[in-house]
Amino acid sequence: QVQLVESGGGLVQAGGSLRLSCAASGRTSSSYHMGWFRQAPGKEREFVAAISRSAGVTYYTNSVKGRFTISRDNAKNTVYLLMNSLNAEDTAVYYCAGTTSWGTTYSFLSLPRSYNYWGQGTQVTVSS
Repeated sequence: QVQLVESGGGLVQAGGSLRLSCAASGRTSSSYHMGWFRQAPGKEREFVAAISRSAGVTYYTNSVKGRFTISRDNAKNTVYLLMNSLNAEDTAVYYCAGTTSWGTTYSFLSLPRSYNYWGQGTQVTVSS
């Protein structure tokens, strides 16, 4: 079992940047593919980015491609989401998630139900 704790959220002006972190405790994070999701008020949770155990595979939803970068440091049991050129549509609670499953396709890693473990979320607010 792993516990996930997000940090790094906050209030930022449009065009600014934030880096979210997801620290894993318990079982080492290298045992999991990891993903970032977000949920805005009144909307469903949506996929943002995912990274495979070895960081050899990364995926992004179209709206964040070229602006966000997912990475991981397995020695630190931490996954990151660097977010640049933020806009108001990026405002949401951001969640990190981990899955012990072996699938590495986009169709698998982009689904919330593919993940076994979730953090509590961190709020990102972008002011325009």
